[in-house]
Amino acid sequence: MLEFARQIAETEDVATPENSVVLYSISYQPTDSNKRAAHQYIAEHSGSYLLDDTVCGKKLMALGLETGNDSPAAELMEVWAIASKRFIMSASGNITAFVDNADKRSTFVSVELPLILQNEKINLINGIDKFEFARRFL
Repeated sequence: MLEFARQIAETEDVATPENSVVLYSISYQPTDSNKRAAHQYIAEHSGSYLLDDTVCGKKLMALGLETGNDSPAAELMEVWAIASKRFIMSASGNITAFVDNADKRSTFVSVELPLILQNEKINLINGIDKFEFARRFL
């Protein structure tokens, strides 16, 4: 099943409209408060999308591959990292991120943030210049 999940992560659609990407970080955290805040934001802001809301994310979730806030399995983290890379590289505009106390091992800090900084189509995170925002994690 992990090989099938990897294929989904590598090929399925992760596209979102400009200024619509919402991220959260819960890996290695004591609670899932960032995830709950992100879902609340999505509920209140139509046209906003988590990776989970893309075709790719929905297919991975349907396989039962959701990660939790404890120490996630390396194989699951790898599959989600592949999808996250593609998600961030296709993103544009401004990003909303619920990443309070994001752990350096999390997908946000280890995968998404470096790619956000490389992606010239992304300008701001939470209304702050992406490079300035990143200083607190790097």
